[in-house]
Amino acid sequence: MARYLFQRLLATAPVMLTVLAIVFLLLHIGPGDPAAAMAGDNASPEQITQIRQRLHLDQPLPVQFLIYLRQLAQFDLGVSVYSGRPVATMILQRAEPTLMLALTTSLLSVLLAVPAGVFAARRLGRATDYLVMGLSVAGFSVPVFVVGYALIQLFAIELGWLPVQGYRPLASGAWNTLRSLTLPTVALTFLFAALVARITRATMLNVLSEDYIRTARAKGVPDGRILMVHALKNIGVPVVTVVGTSFAALLGGVVVTESVFNIPGIGRLTVDAILARDYPVVQGVMLVFAVVLVLVNVLVDLSYALFDPRIRQGER
Repeated sequence: MARYLFQRLLATAPVMLTVLAIVFLLLHIGPGDPAAAMAGDNASPEQITQIRQRLHLDQPLPVQFLIYLRQLAQFDLGVSVYSGRPVATMILQRAEPTLMLALTTSLLSVLLAVPAGVFAARRLGRATDYLVMGLSVAGFSVPVFVVGYALIQLFAIELGWLPVQGYRPLASGAWNTLRSLTLPTVALTFLFAALVARITRATMLNVLSEDYIRTARAKGVPDGRILMVHALKNIGVPVVTVVGTSFAALLGGVVVTESVFNIPGIGRLTVDAILARDYPVVQGVMLVFAVVLVLVNVLVDLSYALFDPRIRQGER
């Protein structure tokens, strides 16, 4: 297991180096002077020069990259061009809403989709199977913002049960936080539960067609025991994979949902930074998303050892 962990961590090194290089080059990919683009059309030459010096854009590209790496080694993501605040501080202040939304969505998606996918596979070709797959198709087809506005209209405006928009931090109480996250969580769950349910169903169908399942049935083992003891554990790897990647995608891809429900998360911060051409903030957010994605993938790889003994024994 320790050897497997070391191999996974070692494999992330070139990935992280590539990510660092790509994030660094964001300033230089577009045409024109990045300092002039950040300063705006009405900026004076002095203001452009100040931005260029502040971001070390007056240095050769290799020197800029070394400065960037040195700053990252000190956990310094730079300073916002417009607010003058440290980028790391801005991201940390916006992290709680996005993280809580990702956690609640992932938890609700797993609780709903995994049993639904297993039940649909067990009832293959029956009304239950068609119902689960129909809901999955609807989840993929209907845009999240449409679901979000429908939920707002029904549960917030007409019934008045839940707040329309905004986010209440955990400091205000867990109940207030959950109430403010209920509608965006349900809207996102409509999409991600559809993905998890389809993967669960397809994997369960493959497992139920294996020889050891047929052998267990031939020995007279009850279907419930076959499902819970023999089959369910063997769908763990693909299901954990899709849940892990979905969680990482939620952290980096809830821009639309945060905009619909006016949640001050990292997604909203990214949109605001792009519109304002605040490249240090954009770089910092993208780097954080990339690191989180790599770490989630490592954790997902490590979780495979819980479901596949060959990984613990070093056979894979």
